[in-house]
Amino acid sequence: MSKTIAPRSPKGFRDFLPETMLRRNYVLESIKGIFHRFGFEPIDTPVLELHETLFGKYGEDAEQLIFTAQHGRSTKDPLAMRYDLTVPLARVVGQYESQLNLPFKRYHIAPVFRGERPQRGRYREFWQCDADIVGVAGMSADAEIVVMMHEILHRLGFPQFVIKINHRKLLTAIGEFSGVPQAQLPDLYRSVDKFDKIGADGVKRELIERGIDGEAVSRMMDLLQLKERGIGSLELIAETIGDGDNGLDDLRELADALADASVALDHYDFDFTMARGLGYYTGPIFETVISAPNLGSISGGGRYDNLIGMFRRQSLPTTGTSFGIERIIHLMDELDLYPPQLGGTLVQVLVTVFSDETRRASARIGRQLRAAGFNTEVYLGRRKLGRQLAHADKKGIPIVAIAGPDEIEAGVVKLRRLADGQEDAVADDALADAVADLLSDS
Repeated sequence: MSKTIAPRSPKGFRDFLPETMLRRNYVLESIKGIFHRFGFEPIDTPVLELHETLFGKYGEDAEQLIFTAQHGRSTKDPLAMRYDLTVPLARVVGQYESQLNLPFKRYHIAPVFRGERPQRGRYREFWQCDADIVGVAGMSADAEIVVMMHEILHRLGFPQFVIKINHRKLLTAIGEFSGVPQAQLPDLYRSVDKFDKIGADGVKRELIERGIDGEAVSRMMDLLQLKERGIGSLELIAETIGDGDNGLDDLRELADALADASVALDHYDFDFTMARGLGYYTGPIFETVISAPNLGSISGGGRYDNLIGMFRRQSLPTTGTSFGIERIIHLMDELDLYPPQLGGTLVQVLVTVFSDETRRASARIGRQLRAAGFNTEVYLGRRKLGRQLAHADKKGIPIVAIAGPDEIEAGVVKLRRLADGQEDAVADDALADAVADLLSDS
């Protein structure tokens, strides 16, 4: 006999049992419902992409985390596992442009893979949830993304959150005004992106270590940390660096659109220290943080007008957002934001089976309840009634339908609600209404 294999999953990868999956599905379906409400439609892509599709799009730090994948000894068309859902979107638009209507509004919910060092909250396989608008250059598209992010966070029940907004052109303008050389602007994005992790002193030290002049760094840090709520912070920056092609007009237009959509100032803010480190962003960038308690970021995104141009002769303006599903689920667990009726099972009714002789009647009751729209399990084992009731209680099934020989002969079914022990004997033709009443009162 062969040696028994110890059951274990690879580090950074996880299994999800039913109770966990029900919570995950609740989050995903809630987000998906808002996507639909805003007119976004689904796509899917392969887990594997060509090596050339993924590399050269994210920046040096991110690309060190891309998993490469190869079949056997083949070196033709090397493959890599998708790092995010944005670059695959750009490839899809370039490949299928004749079949797509612009503006193209898509969402994509799927796992992505990164060679992270596994630790709490960081996995090598995790799910992303993206929505993007392709083909709209104006701020109306960016505003719709931010408003949709706002709707989703309300739908999930987060009480206090802030959508941080910045602009890549503004970061560049601040760097240039401060005296950062053009060739070192990418270093600016990578270092400022760590602001929340290493603080102002850490960012300043890292920029100087990258060879940027200390006086330029000091001037830039002073500008990045200017703080005033809402559009006032934009005017504060404008007083120093002036107007022009620096993103300020875009952000003013975005602020007006958010005011028109009744997005409260408490839920968005212009934050010049927020950089979004990926290399493909070109315009407004977004990041959502849970502000009370301070629990960090759960979504991010922005405008990337040049990425699709890597897959077709002419690029298309694009903006979008990505929700970190794992982070959202963790925080919803921590804050207990799930609806009370979301239990550990989808089953609403367990139909018990007394014996082989009564199984046919139990199966008929099960069919009747399913036809009425109730998720129903007919017990399949051969155990005493007490064991069947314990099975229902352990799974969290709220209602048990009992049909023993006496009930079958009398043409009734005994319904028991396990939460409080309420029990009613009802006729077959009243069964569905009785189950509905017991569920609604629980």
